[in-house]
Amino acid sequence: MANILRKAFFSASAIFLLATASEAQDQQLNEQLFKLNKFLFLLKSEYVDTINTPNLVEKAIVSTLKQLDPHSVYISKEEVKKMSEPLEGNFEGIGIEFNILDDTLIVVNPIQGGPSQKVGLIAGDRILKIDGKNVTNIGMKNSDVFTYLRGAKGTKVELQIKRRGATDPLDFVIIRDKIPIYSVDAAYNITPKVGYIKISRFAQNTFEEFVKAYMKMAPTTESLVLDLRGNSGGYLGTAIALSDQFLDAGKKIVFTEGNSQPRRDFTATNDGIFQKGKLVVLVDEGSASASEIVAGAIQDWDRGLIIGRRTFGKGLVQNQQMLPDGSMVRLTVARYHTPTGRVIQRPFKNGDAEGYYMDLYTREKKGELTSKDSIHFADSLKYNTLMKKRIVYGGGGIMPDIFVPMDTTWYTKYYGNLSRKGVFQQFVVSYVDQNRKKLQTKFPNFEAYNKNFSVEDIKNEFVQYGKKMGVEPNDTEYNKSATEINAVIKGLIAQKLWDTTQYFQVINSSDETLKQALDALANWPKFGI
Repeated sequence: MANILRKAFFSASAIFLLATASEAQDQQLNEQLFKLNKFLFLLKSEYVDTINTPNLVEKAIVSTLKQLDPHSVYISKEEVKKMSEPLEGNFEGIGIEFNILDDTLIVVNPIQGGPSQKVGLIAGDRILKIDGKNVTNIGMKNSDVFTYLRGAKGTKVELQIKRRGATDPLDFVIIRDKIPIYSVDAAYNITPKVGYIKISRFAQNTFEEFVKAYMKMAPTTESLVLDLRGNSGGYLGTAIALSDQFLDAGKKIVFTEGNSQPRRDFTATNDGIFQKGKLVVLVDEGSASASEIVAGAIQDWDRGLIIGRRTFGKGLVQNQQMLPDGSMVRLTVARYHTPTGRVIQRPFKNGDAEGYYMDLYTREKKGELTSKDSIHFADSLKYNTLMKKRIVYGGGGIMPDIFVPMDTTWYTKYYGNLSRKGVFQQFVVSYVDQNRKKLQTKFPNFEAYNKNFSVEDIKNEFVQYGKKMGVEPNDTEYNKSATEINAVIKGLIAQKLWDTTQYFQVINSSDETLKQALDALANWPKFGI
């Protein structure tokens, strides 16, 4: 009886202490709100000049959020209307996700399949000039970026870029286009038994697109390659719905938890359409957020193999709250955890958004993109998968089961100049426009085109077109980059004649990561899953 009384006393004491601490925090918050309100009142009533109070409050919010994590942001009422378009709507422009940091426009990610991605813009690029006009340190807002970079399909925009590691600014010519709203970029059978689906983002309609794409696969399909490379994420609900297609009912997909957010678990149902076949998920340093949720769940349950390079490590949950004037605060409230408990979010320093977005360059400098041995994990970050007890690692991002280094041996300055100046896109548009009927007659279907069309037949035409656009021919560098140059030209022509799926069919024919995936599927028993 005495023990029961003691336990009851200690429980009551703990509840009392928690309540007291909460009350103390509320009292402190009230005191600070009163202090801030008093300060604003003094400014308005006694300051020597007129005060623009709304502007002052907006700057205070922005400044406060800068001291927190990189994903907590303020969105003005003008920007609120446009912020969801990359996931929900149609628009025409150059196709980038961007951020304005220290009054500089930074490319967070080129949208897969968009004009910027095709000419070679990469995450971390700083845009210095747009059509010759300086856009740094001018107080640019998101709405200004939309004005500068969006425009009618077919119109041209010239960008000057500062890229980490490059001594001089780089010039790009980009032809605006309709930014892809479909999130499934490609779906086809590599072999009668192996299907391939590439997803570029997790949008509202991604689940429906995936199901539709899968149902069109050959009835003999036994294995699936899910390509999430370069997929920067999107809706949590979409990631859960997709993961559900691969996992048995009751298996945990992801859980979220934060200081003020109770733990919330998301589990699979009985409705999966590919719960038994062999599954490979391709990832790289551009795979983030929702992509990492899917990859983490597949890996933790030993449901399939993850192949590629360590993912980005974006695992923070944002809650969007409207403010009275129609503006919005997107505030980080929790973290994503994989089923084993691994935190997806990589470490970061509050207030250091610059260092956060430059992490990719840090990884590259350390050799993490080209050598598995350059990636080190502390023993404290070891976890065991839930079925086979394989060792996996936490600490941010998803480390693949099979590492595939980035291949830069083919890259040359000549190739870079062709890409940055938009030569590939403009040449293909011109070539197909002049030869469409002839191409369609000679190649009535993609299979005939893929087998018989040779870029060598139009090499000189392409080189001379590049020369007209300011890229001097260089036979040595062309030959070094020939495989990539030829694949891009052939793929883009296929895309213009058919669709994006055909572009990837061409590009994937020389893709090392996909080759590793096909090899793994052919030798599946040795992996023990």
